[in-house]
Amino acid sequence: MDNNNNNNKPCSSNKIIKTSDGCEIVLELSQNAPFFDKKKNLLHSMGFDIREQVQFHRSSCPDAIATILERILQIARIIHLDEVELYFGKVNNCSSFEYWSPRNEVEALNSVLSLINSYSSYERKKEVNFLQTLQDEVLKRIQEFTDKNKVESRIDRSCSCDKEKCLEKWGESNGVKTSLKIACVEGAGRGAIATKDLKVGDIALEIPVSIIISEEHVHKSDMYHILEKIDGITSETMLLLWSMKERHNCSSKFKIYFDTLPEEFKTGLSFGVDAIMALDGTLLLEEIMQAKEHLRVQYDELVPPLCKNYPDVFLPELYTWEQFLWACELWYSNSMKVMFVDGKLRTCLIPIAGFLNHSLYPHIVHYGKVDSATNTLKFPLTRPCCFGEQCCLSYGNFSSSHLITFYGFMPQGDNPCDVIPLDIDVGDADCIEGCPTSSWTSHMVRGTWLSNNHNIFYYGLPSPLLDYLRGARSPAPHTKTIEISNLENEIEVLKDLQSTFSSMMENLGDTDLVDSDDASWDVKLALEFKDLQRRIVSSILTSCAAGLNLVQDELSEL
Repeated sequence: MDNNNNNNKPCSSNKIIKTSDGCEIVLELSQNAPFFDKKKNLLHSMGFDIREQVQFHRSSCPDAIATILERILQIARIIHLDEVELYFGKVNNCSSFEYWSPRNEVEALNSVLSLINSYSSYERKKEVNFLQTLQDEVLKRIQEFTDKNKVESRIDRSCSCDKEKCLEKWGESNGVKTSLKIACVEGAGRGAIATKDLKVGDIALEIPVSIIISEEHVHKSDMYHILEKIDGITSETMLLLWSMKERHNCSSKFKIYFDTLPEEFKTGLSFGVDAIMALDGTLLLEEIMQAKEHLRVQYDELVPPLCKNYPDVFLPELYTWEQFLWACELWYSNSMKVMFVDGKLRTCLIPIAGFLNHSLYPHIVHYGKVDSATNTLKFPLTRPCCFGEQCCLSYGNFSSSHLITFYGFMPQGDNPCDVIPLDIDVGDADCIEGCPTSSWTSHMVRGTWLSNNHNIFYYGLPSPLLDYLRGARSPAPHTKTIEISNLENEIEVLKDLQSTFSSMMENLGDTDLVDSDDASWDVKLALEFKDLQRRIVSSILTSCAAGLNLVQDELSEL
């Protein structure tokens, strides 16, 4: 099963400590943090330790506080880096990082804001001058980020949302609190629109546990005594089988919810033959085929025997392959991982919350933990959302290929996670002493337009990949200096990359001459993805060519 929550925060021991003339903010990279060694090396390369204490004085002026905030953010950004951001981030000869990715910037800013808010209100009032100024500066930066990345939402008035309105009323009668309404959004299908201006920290949606669909409903059903005897069956698979039957149950508590679900989910798992053929030359073709094969094997091993042995419980007409695939798409595209008050993480369906769409610039990033005081699931804002604006979640740090396969869409804008993994056998050559980018066991590329460094020795390409290729070509320690041996090695590295990606471009073929107006939804989506792959590969070839010119110009002057 897939999930679309981003509830996992990097482990840390961040805190504010009161001092005689103000306070100090302690930022610490936990030993349990993902990619601890790489983040530690990166912090050290910028002059930071894994535990930093930043001093604030009551007499600090606003300019001094802004400067201190930037120092705090530099550390917070690194603590919150994910694998792709670590891999592609500029790590050499850089004393300041202004921007890693939209996701990372929102995470870093909100981590500082949460830290301030965690300080007792009594102490905050005593230190009101500089802590309030610090909080105002953080909120100012979040607002600037919001203004820069605001996406206009246009409501499709011709689309009927009668079933969705019934679901909203059902939710309200069951204790749902919301500042959102379901509407049809142009280019996004159904979405959630803010009914008022929402600030950072406001709760956009609050769902009682009583209407969350989780494994407890399977336990109460007539199929549980059968399913629990199957070796190795997961609670997610039980839920999937339960939902196949429950959607047809006229007396179901969740009938109104199931009525709002589409007859077809239109994810990559439902791609037809023409769409699959259009993906020829891409890794997405293999990803979809493997996923469907896995599901087919699972269905054949599990469902027909259940229908044969227990036809009164597992009615054959409700458990066809098509119904099974529909249920798989439901759970892949709509389920969320929820941490309940008993500490157990469960895969669930959340009525109403499922209409929150994904965005590269989400309003809601951290969700998925039940509030023990209210026994509800809350969706707090990490950046403002204006009245009439579509309020979006982050489903996670997913590539477009993953989003197409399991959700059925490509996100708007440049997705930093759209990478092409490279099949490189990494050996000892990847260990470059003193280099923060060494020790990567896999390599990847993405569109070079996302890089802000196209100078010699960088070219807009990822440093870990370049360093690995340099080491593979020449085992001698490499320095980024204008020397004949270094430049000659650069030429070979860039030519190797040119050869690799020229072959990749040939495999992708020419631009497909298909009338998009007449094409089916799946073919359109397949062609859109293939165009993205061509654009990425083309950008790498362009960067290699530009890099060769840079190197040859330097060589000609020696």
